[in-house]
Amino acid sequence: MAWKTLDDMDLNGKRVLVRVDINVPMENGVVTDLTRISRIADTVYDIQDAGGKVILMAHFGRPKGKVVEAMSMIHIAPAVADELGVPITFADSDYRDAVKEMQNDEVLLLENLRFNPGEEANDPAFAKRLASLCDIYVNDAFSASHRAHASTAAIAKLRPSCAGRLMAEELGALEAALGNPKRPVVAVVGGAKVSTKLDLLGNLVGKVDHLVIGGGMANTFLAAQGIGVGQSLCEHDLAETARDILSKAEAAGCEIILPRDIVVAREFKAGAESETLAPNACPADAMILDAGPATVAYIEEVLGRAKTLVWNGPLGAFEIEPFDAATNAAAQAAAALTKAGKLISVAGGGDTVAALNQAGVAADFTYISTAGGAFLEWMEGKELPGVAALSN
Repeated sequence: MAWKTLDDMDLNGKRVLVRVDINVPMENGVVTDLTRISRIADTVYDIQDAGGKVILMAHFGRPKGKVVEAMSMIHIAPAVADELGVPITFADSDYRDAVKEMQNDEVLLLENLRFNPGEEANDPAFAKRLASLCDIYVNDAFSASHRAHASTAAIAKLRPSCAGRLMAEELGALEAALGNPKRPVVAVVGGAKVSTKLDLLGNLVGKVDHLVIGGGMANTFLAAQGIGVGQSLCEHDLAETARDILSKAEAAGCEIILPRDIVVAREFKAGAESETLAPNACPADAMILDAGPATVAYIEEVLGRAKTLVWNGPLGAFEIEPFDAATNAAAQAAAALTKAGKLISVAGGGDTVAALNQAGVAADFTYISTAGGAFLEWMEGKELPGVAALSN
């Protein structure tokens, strides 16, 4: 483990500046999902229990280096106080004075980092200003660590640094999934377009034993093999790319699993009349909206032999019935194996989390990442600046 955790730091009497992700959804001035706030609780409590003073810094929205009142952290402060059960003091600009006046039991919340153009520019001067507020820097925002920003990258070089509880949990789960996994490893990659996941597919074929490709992406791979896909979502211009990925997988000994049967319809709507056909039997006026039961049965068979699963993206148009069937069934099979102690299952990405919640199994996976872009870039094998900075 190349990075330190809170357990490696002497926090007693220290000012501890913590980068968190509390970029929460709001409607009419009310936070509608407290998940990101609740997940920083362990870090805050453990620092306080060790005698440290907690200073939180975060971003909210995309103000692009300008002060936008509607994106002020002051709107989030009450929800943070309520959820964590600690007094929150908001600091809008005079950071240093606010830090000097801090009481041991209170938590200081700084104004939106992205109000300052130096944040997204990874400006050394802004990082130095932030570092002047603390004795120790903690990154607990994996979801913001795929960007080289002042609060995730530059500052880590200026103070003793470590990962917070949430960050350490995420990194540990990801290391178990792809860094040094128990084999066989299965990856499920779905979604609409191959073009958005080329790097991901290219990285995975060299790391996993079985790669399940679903959703609209699968149509592109079917078409690349000369199979008609009717009116289905398909990137025909990426046929050669798809064939290259298939060749790389074969050379690496990675089994690519494409639909063994397809569910087609002539309308994209809930309850649309549908039929299950062989992959090469899609009518010219129909579109493929899900994988069929034979595909699910084979995926379940492969999962039954696997030790590790990494999941990103649905297998079909999971937003509408009955085209959520394959995603739900495969997710439920993975969850059952995980609960039985037979499978390590890690999933992430916006659509993925929504699909697993819809299937009722999110709580049963080993780890669910809400990091979005950072999770995807990690799966692509890219170095994440915020993580790399903790290793220096």
